[in-house]
Amino acid sequence: MTKVAFCAVSGNGMSALAQIMLKKGYDVYGSDQSFDEGRDHANLKALKAAGVKIIPQNGSGISADMEFLCASSAIGDDNPDILAAKRLNVPVIKRSELLARLFHQYPYNIAVGGTSGKTTTTAMIGYILDKLGKKPCMIDGGMLRDYDSGTGLPNIIYNEGEVCVAEADESDGSIRTYHPYIALVNNISHDHVSIEELVAYFTDFAAHARYGIVVNADCPLASRLEHKNKFNFSIKDPGAGLYASDIRAEAAGVCYQLDGREFHLKLIGKFNVANALAAISVCMMLGIDKFEAARALEKFSGIRRRLEIAGTNARNITLIDDFAHNASKIEASLSALKEYPGRLIVMYQSHKPFSARTTGEEDGVVFGRVLGKDDILLMPEIYMRDPVKDADISGADLVRYAVNNGVNAKFLGTKEKVREFILQNAREGDRIVIMGARDNSLPDFSRQLLKDL
Repeated sequence: MTKVAFCAVSGNGMSALAQIMLKKGYDVYGSDQSFDEGRDHANLKALKAAGVKIIPQNGSGISADMEFLCASSAIGDDNPDILAAKRLNVPVIKRSELLARLFHQYPYNIAVGGTSGKTTTTAMIGYILDKLGKKPCMIDGGMLRDYDSGTGLPNIIYNEGEVCVAEADESDGSIRTYHPYIALVNNISHDHVSIEELVAYFTDFAAHARYGIVVNADCPLASRLEHKNKFNFSIKDPGAGLYASDIRAEAAGVCYQLDGREFHLKLIGKFNVANALAAISVCMMLGIDKFEAARALEKFSGIRRRLEIAGTNARNITLIDDFAHNASKIEASLSALKEYPGRLIVMYQSHKPFSARTTGEEDGVVFGRVLGKDDILLMPEIYMRDPVKDADISGADLVRYAVNNGVNAKFLGTKEKVREFILQNAREGDRIVIMGARDNSLPDFSRQLLKDL
C-alpha cells in the first residue's frame, strides 16, 4: 500500500484530501501542531476513526518510502516534517497541487470559485448531484451538516462516478491551474490579494473552462468574464439566464420564486438564494432540470459555521457561529441576521495580521453600515498575530476603524474577556454571533458560551 503524509491535517481543506486518499486506497499519515498541543480533539478522533495514522509534527513520522508529503500553504519551509521530507528525498507538494491532481482525474469536473460563497455553493452542487443519483465526488472546505454523523469530518462526498465538484481557492493563485469542464465564479471582491490580481486569476480560470462558465450577473467583475458558453444568474436582473424573484425571509430560512414556482431554503439570507441559483445553474449546464435541482435543495441543511445556530436558551438568547472573515462575508452574514428582530452582540476575531492590514478598514466600514445603534461589536486580539513581528497591527486598530464608522465597538484582548462581557451584558432576545476563521476552537467556545448563558 502506497504511503502519503499530510502536514497540518486538521485543517478543513487538508482533512478532506486525506480522506479522499484513504478512499482511493492509500496508507495515510498526518500531523498537526494542534494535536501536539492537545487541541482539536474532535478532529483528532475523527481522523483516527477514518483511518489516518496520526504522527507528531517533529519529522519523526516521515519515512523515505512515502510517495509525497502534502503541506498546507500556511506551513513554512522550516517545519520539521518538511525538513525531514527534503532530507529523505520525499517530494513536498502543496494542498492546491494535490487537489488539482485529483480533480483532473474526472471527465466532468466542476470548479467552484469566487471570493465569497464558494464553500456553500460547492456543497449545494454536491448535495443536488448526490440526491439525484449522479454519484459525485465532492471535495469542500466546509463540513456538510446533512452528512454529519457526529463522529466524522463530513467535508467530502465520495462516489466512484465521473463527476467531481471542488472548491477552488484563489488566495494563492492556484485557481489558474484548473482546467474544469465547468467553471463557476460566484463573485470577485477584495480579500487575500489586490482586485487587479484577482481579476487576472479569474480571467485565466474562466478561459480554461473546457465546456462553459457560470457567473453571477449581480457582480460587476464576475459578469465581465467571457467564454463562448456563458450562463449567468441573478437575484436582481430578470434578464439573467436564471432569476429569483420575491425573496422573503421566513422564520426558519428564506423563500423565493423561480419562473413562477415557489421554493424554500433552510438557510437565511438573500446571498444564500444567490448561492442556490449558482448551484442550480451548474446543474442545468449538466443537463439537470432546474426545478428538480431547486426542489432537492429544499432539504439542504447547510455548512457548519455558516450562520450555524448553536442553540437558543430559556431567555430566548440565540448563539450563532459564523466563519465570515472579510468585508463581503461579514456584510452578507450580518445583513441576513438584521432581517430578524433582536439586538446583535458580535464577537469578531480577525484571523491573521495580513488580512487585518489589507482589509481591516473595509471591515470597519461594513460594520458601520450594517450594525445598528443598539448592537455591540467585541474583538479579541488577531488570532495569528505575533506580538513582535506584527507590532504594527492589532485588534485595537480594527476596533478603532469600526468606532470611526459609528459602531459601538470594544477591544477586549482575549476570548475569555469577551465571554465575561457577554455573560454580564446579554439580555433576553439577543443574538450572540461568534465570527471568525482559522481558529478551530471557536465552535467549542460558542457552545460553551451558550451553556454558560
